[in-house]
Amino acid sequence: MVVIRECREQDLAGLLTLYAELRPRDPVLTASVARTALSQLLAAPGVRILVAEVAGQLAATCQLGVIPTLTNGGRPFAIIEHVVTASAFRRQGLSQKVLEQALSLAWSLDCYKVMLLSGEGRDEAHRLYEKLGFKAGIEKGFVIKQADAMAAGQALHHGAIE
Repeated sequence: MVVIRECREQDLAGLLTLYAELRPRDPVLTASVARTALSQLLAAPGVRILVAEVAGQLAATCQLGVIPTLTNGGRPFAIIEHVVTASAFRRQGLSQKVLEQALSLAWSLDCYKVMLLSGEGRDEAHRLYEKLGFKAGIEKGFVIKQADAMAAGQALHHGAIE
């Protein structure tokens, strides 16, 4: 039986295992840093981490971030990140289920749009996103990572707002 629910603090080990499949080159967090980070995420008002649990094991997850705004009549928008299904559980529709729950939650919070970025070349994932109603080519996504900004000298006034 599959249960789709919000993440809890006791899900930390399973969540870290899923993230290690998604991002194998990420630094390994110490237990205390990981516990603190998850506690902060779970306490953040606009953040939801959704999980698919199968027989007591975390099998898939995604993170939803809801961002308030003054545009679009003051309605928030949302971002979905970190979509992953454990390799042992793939092709069972679990990513689709957590994404459907994330979208349902976003719409219930009156978000006017939901965005997600996906790595180039992840055609199977892109087909899933399109099946759920996401459309490519409406807006163009751009990404800059801190290391790239530092290398380009763009962080001269890091943190300064003029």
